[in-house]
Amino acid sequence: MLRRVRLPFAALISAQLAPRKQDRPEIFWELTRSICPECRKVIDAKILLRGGRVIMRKRCPDHGWFEALVFSDADLYTRIQRFNKPGTIPLKFSTEIRDGCPLDCGLCPDHQQHTCLALIEVNSACNLDCPLCFANSGTHLAKTGFQLTYEQVESMLDGLVAAEGSPEVVQFSGGEPTLHPRLLDFVELAQKKGISYVMINTNGIRIARDDRFLEGLARLRPHVYLQFDGFDAQTNTTLRGRPDLIDEKLRALDRLASVDVRVVLVAAIERGVNEHEVGRIVEFGLRHPAVFGVNFQPAFRAQRHVQPADPLSRMTIPDVLKGLDAQTNGVFKLDDFVPVPCCMPTCNFVTYALIDGDEVTPITRMIDVEAALDYLKNRTVPALSDELVGILERLWSSSAQVGSDSAAADVQRAVGAAATRAVDRCEACRSLLPLSAHIPRDLARHVFMVNTRDFMDPWTFNVKNVMKCCVEFLVPDGRMIPFCAYNSVGYREEVNAQLTPTPRSR
Repeated sequence: MLRRVRLPFAALISAQLAPRKQDRPEIFWELTRSICPECRKVIDAKILLRGGRVIMRKRCPDHGWFEALVFSDADLYTRIQRFNKPGTIPLKFSTEIRDGCPLDCGLCPDHQQHTCLALIEVNSACNLDCPLCFANSGTHLAKTGFQLTYEQVESMLDGLVAAEGSPEVVQFSGGEPTLHPRLLDFVELAQKKGISYVMINTNGIRIARDDRFLEGLARLRPHVYLQFDGFDAQTNTTLRGRPDLIDEKLRALDRLASVDVRVVLVAAIERGVNEHEVGRIVEFGLRHPAVFGVNFQPAFRAQRHVQPADPLSRMTIPDVLKGLDAQTNGVFKLDDFVPVPCCMPTCNFVTYALIDGDEVTPITRMIDVEAALDYLKNRTVPALSDELVGILERLWSSSAQVGSDSAAADVQRAVGAAATRAVDRCEACRSLLPLSAHIPRDLARHVFMVNTRDFMDPWTFNVKNVMKCCVEFLVPDGRMIPFCAYNSVGYREEVNAQLTPTPRSR
């Protein structure tokens, strides 16, 4: 027979006061490698899910602990991991594996993706002194900065062709690339080497003022990647240092429309500055005849950035997409956007919309893009067509040719009959013809892209992501360096030092 044992009163009190184990306030999602924001040393980093957000936490033995916001929606972050396409091996690597990622960039054989989009910075000087500038350029470099030669650019393009075979996209940037006296020659050179989609990344000031330069653009028809952060004077003062800059942008856009040169608006979005303008930027782009898409880039803390720079309050992709949902009255919703799978899924979200008069319909409401680009299970879905998957892979890629006739044709093929709903007299492209009678260049005016891409900085740098980066800087020594590594690890400083002329001794 069991007997009940009575504990002494003191023992009962002691048991009640004994310390209890507590759960951590976050979920440990994964371990990766990062860098110290102070010394750039490669260190371990934890990815944590805390309070509905994704946080990177890391410790440098010399500079202590650091935390930064990586993604503001933990649920979305975990759900999109299936959008991770197997990487493609380039035809040629330029560096060896020696010290490990991210110290062997060039690309090394351990890199997990080829180059979808290549950037060439043709100079370091600029005609603006923006408070926000990941290239750290400005007017002070007009006499002391570097300027690439024709021979250097040709060598860099040849290296890209050797690595890619048939490169798809090249972007000329700076500094302000339109200040380079041979920029149009570089565009023509790239086109002669078989690169059909050539972009110029510009603030638009020279386009707004220089008739002869505009004539050159009309002849070559590159695509213009136009810096366009918003309409408010305070936005442009805070980010670009000039309250009246919007007037230059609008003039540049009207002039580009007059010569049928296509534009993607590029907006750097900083919390507390211009996140309230994302909807207005898209609505403007949809109406302007020169604009075929908008690319939003949450501000990141590399090189020159706006103060104060709290790494736990930065803008991230979900903030931009939720802002679009609220500010466009649901014309674009969060669920309309699908991650780009050629890079890591957390880096880039995009959607395309059909324009039918005043009606704007994201194609993700017409076809199941998510099912087609779900790389964990899409090959087991028998209803999926290989042709459809191929089309969507071209559109949901960093090498997507936004505003091009080929991209418009891909969208039309993807949605099929849904693309033929336009009214008899088409207003979207000003041709006043039914879609069935459109030439490809008119058809493209019915397709509009909205994209948001989040680049990493020393606070949020994740080696896992950079190993699958498909956006690379080309440098004159033949290396191809991933965007976030170039701007965060120290490669930019190294290359600038090599290219900047040494002052003559007196």
